[in-house]
Amino acid sequence: MLVQLPCKAEGKSDFVLMEKYDNLMSVILSRENLAAALKRVKANKGAAGVDRMGVDELSGHLSKEWLRISSELAAGTYRPQAVRGVEIPKPNGGKRQLGILTATDRFIQQTVHQVLSRIWEGDFSEFSYGFRPDRSAHEALAQATACINAGKQDVIDLDLKSFFDRVNHAC
Repeated sequence: MLVQLPCKAEGKSDFVLMEKYDNLMSVILSRENLAAALKRVKANKGAAGVDRMGVDELSGHLSKEWLRISSELAAGTYRPQAVRGVEIPKPNGGKRQLGILTATDRFIQQTVHQVLSRIWEGDFSEFSYGFRPDRSAHEALAQATACINAGKQDVIDLDLKSFFDRVNHAC
């Protein structure tokens, strides 16, 4: 059975045909999705996690360990590694705790994100700009300006200021 899923995140037209799966893991573990995730993680670079493995070593690691990792993912027994904690300075002089995942865990999260975002992206309002693919704060401001110029009187700017500083990380 084929269904239409929103696919704005990939920069394509509004919809793309995608086979409906009872088990999304088969889509997540597809060769095409894995290759795209690996490319994205490598492009994002980033610091090494607790295992001290950089993204430049990820391909070799996956070549050796992929049979085990994919089996664990398919069986639901995969467990991510610990997160390396670092503190980064904030503009106000304080510090923010930042968690750095291993390159392997970033890769796995990316594979899941790519599939789920194609499903969920279409549910977001066209006027939502925060943390959305191909959206920026500049576009949000341009949209607000256009609304004001069109005679609309209310613009809502919602920011979860310091949310990650206040959220209970123990959960």
